[in-house]
Amino acid sequence: MDIRKIKKLIELVEEHDISELAISQGEESIRINRSLPTSTVAMVPAQYSRNSGVISEPETKETSVSLEGHIIRSPMVGTFYRTPSPDASPFVEVGQTVSIGDTLCIVEAMKMMNQIQADQSGVIKAILIENAQPVQFNDPLFIME
Repeated sequence: MDIRKIKKLIELVEEHDISELAISQGEESIRINRSLPTSTVAMVPAQYSRNSGVISEPETKETSVSLEGHIIRSPMVGTFYRTPSPDASPFVEVGQTVSIGDTLCIVEAMKMMNQIQADQSGVIKAILIENAQPVQFNDPLFIME
């Protein structure tokens, strides 16, 4: 399912104050649930979504880093990667100065590698997610000064 369609579905759910939406398309299925403080998107193969299995809730991530400054958030559900390949160095490090358009990380969603770029110039103050960890839509990834 195209990420643009997913974003549009999330916008429609929020705009019309819908509490839950589930859609199946071929082998893919998407479920958007607003019963949590923020929208949660869970994508599972259709065979699993038809069963009465439980889709696990995202774990609350506690951090000692102050969320002051410009926050770069995940635009999608996926897996966060700090490097372009397993043997490469990270795109950015804490303390590094970045410019608008610089690649900060990759979020893999449905085998698509999506580069997340800086939307403003500044210094990376904190990296909030560990490499190869799952992220949800709107999770904070970086804090910039």
